[in-house]
Amino acid sequence: MKTVYGPVPSWGLGRSLGVDPVCAERKTCSFDCIYCQLGKTKVMTSERKEFVKTDRILSDLKEILPRVEADIITFSGTAEPTLAKNLGEIADGIRPLTDLPLAILTNSSLMGRRDVIEDLLKFDVVVAKLDAPNSELFEKINRPAPGITFDSVVKGIKAFNKASGRRLGRLALQMMFIEAIKSYAAEMADLVRELKPDEVQINTPLRPCAVKPLSRVEIAWIAAHFKGPKVISVYDAKRQTVDVDDIDEVHKRRPVLYSG
Repeated sequence: MKTVYGPVPSWGLGRSLGVDPVCAERKTCSFDCIYCQLGKTKVMTSERKEFVKTDRILSDLKEILPRVEADIITFSGTAEPTLAKNLGEIADGIRPLTDLPLAILTNSSLMGRRDVIEDLLKFDVVVAKLDAPNSELFEKINRPAPGITFDSVVKGIKAFNKASGRRLGRLALQMMFIEAIKSYAAEMADLVRELKPDEVQINTPLRPCAVKPLSRVEIAWIAAHFKGPKVISVYDAKRQTVDVDDIDEVHKRRPVLYSG
């Protein structure tokens, strides 16, 4: 399995070249979200360790960069990327190779840790997941590893935002709305006002998974609750056309690309 894949058409980030710092054959995560497109978590963990050598990732990136057109490099893939202990080292190693901005998609589970915050501060954009307004729904939807709670996730997002010095454009909150949570739009909007992100991304699972997506009308009704920061939704965001370098590598992380 290669550590770099894509580019893929990301509705929130444009033409996104993916970096997978865990690159696991079996899904490895601190959550077992009911809507995950990769299926059930096989290795449930909140322990940080080095999964892939930094030099290997940098070598893979050097090979693919001259062949592709991308708007951004995004850390994501087969696992929660903040589980990679060498995350910050990888980000530092990429900077001399390209002028493309660096983004990371995180489930927010480890954001309260000082070492994770220090690593995340190396990124231009942090897209942090928040799918529930309370502990009960958090446990039902995200099914976290032991020790990870709704309160710890919220406190972690706040801690990162404080450490970032509120630099414009650094923090986006991505919220996955499904049937079980659609009636909680007002409560989720209250959380946004409390957390003060630069952007809110309203999502619903359009790729095949165990949960049905909400309709365009339902997502528009939910998005109308959010005032203040920039709000984009998965249905309304523009998608770039991309030439994928290796479609098999993309499908290992995204089984079916949404083309709508």
